Amino acid sequence: MTRFTEVDQELNARGFTRMVFDLSRIEGLLDSLGSPQRAYPAIHLTGTNGKTSTARMIDSLLRAHGLRTGRYTSPHLQSITERISIEGEPISEERFVEVYEEVAPLAEYLDATAAAESGAPLTYFDMTTAMAFAAFADAPVDVAVVEVGLGGADDSTNVLQAQTTVITPIGLDHTEWLGDTIEEIAWAKAGIVHKGSKLICALQPEEAMRPILERCAEVGATVAREGREFGVVNRDLAVGGQVLTLQGLSGVYEGIFLPLHGEHQAQNAAVALAAVEAFLGAGAERALNAESVRDGFAGVTSPGRLERVRNSPPILLDAAHNAHGMQATVRALTEEFAFSGLVAVVAALADKDVEGMLELLEPITESIVVTRNSSPRGMPVAQLAQIAEELYGGDRVRVVPELPDAIDAAVTLAESDNAVPGTVGILVTGSVVTVADARGLLKR
Repeated sequence: MTRFTEVDQELNARGFTRMVFDLSRIEGLLDSLGSPQRAYPAIHLTGTNGKTSTARMIDSLLRAHGLRTGRYTSPHLQSITERISIEGEPISEERFVEVYEEVAPLAEYLDATAAAESGAPLTYFDMTTAMAFAAFADAPVDVAVVEVGLGGADDSTNVLQAQTTVITPIGLDHTEWLGDTIEEIAWAKAGIVHKGSKLICALQPEEAMRPILERCAEVGATVAREGREFGVVNRDLAVGGQVLTLQGLSGVYEGIFLPLHGEHQAQNAAVALAAVEAFLGAGAERALNAESVRDGFAGVTSPGRLERVRNSPPILLDAAHNAHGMQATVRALTEEFAFSGLVAVVAALADKDVEGMLELLEPITESIVVTRNSSPRGMPVAQLAQIAEELYGGDRVRVVPELPDAIDAAVTLAESDNAVPGTVGILVTGSVVTVADARGLLKR
């Protein structure tokens, strides 16, 4: 067993999904490390959907303008090292181990102190957050692009108190932790906005916008809103993506090729551009270099977001895991992919709105193969099948308990005698874990 594997196991032993919302814990750990998060400015992102794609766009734009970047996102698809990227690339396993061994002894001391007071140990996410901040300080980076893990106000990343903040579209998700209404969720996410900061806010439902604006007024933050100060002016479909005209804070940028699919990705691009403008001080007096903006967007990747991993038959992976995300995925599939039919392979987590996702997917899907992913929180196949059969009818539903077999079954359906080769697509979706598992099978 390699030391990297041991470290991965030690982190997982802290509880991959264990949540403890107490910033004093990570504050103590970062203080012990010399407050590495104060060594560089940061752009801090929250929202329900689009965070990772937007973070990757911001990262690429900043690098195109000559800055050395660190990026922290979650969850990862195949390796934990993906969470901590420097200059657009995940850190190596060797470097990951080195950073862990700097952080772990201090964490163990704090855990022992907490245990003596009947407190809980640092979480998996606390540890990876502290490791990311330490790695960025050691690099060193010019700027960190940091995605919230869950919520905002009480998330471990909120120790940043960043002066440039981003809120992507808000919908219902993680209601067991953040609240049952859009308004409650928006209050939690608006907690990343601090005194004097600049907020770039995507188009939101009215019930989300109220708490966001109240938070900005409370702390004296400025806000730029999609549809008012910035947005998508024009969008044309293109081979391998789309060509955009974006209204930024400093002017209009034309001829931007974005190699990602979907109207939602165009929206993410507008948000990313405004965030970089705000960070770099562009505005009415000064615009960004247009060629650098084009170069930055042209270099964007977003694995697991309508990612094509096979061509014959076409297989797409999409990490939509709530109704809000699935709505965007369905719209993109309808507008941009000329499939004569679609076979969906779906595995989801038990605590998600699976019925809402399948209801959105049903009109564009000929048949569905229900299965299970590797998460211990995965919905049992029998339960998922029952929901699917109520929406699709039993003749359109296949039940295949193992994901590799489910993908094989979908390929067989797509290549049936009635189908013209290459015209029936396969979509693997329902969870980030499902996409990660499928990616491991299909992108060797």
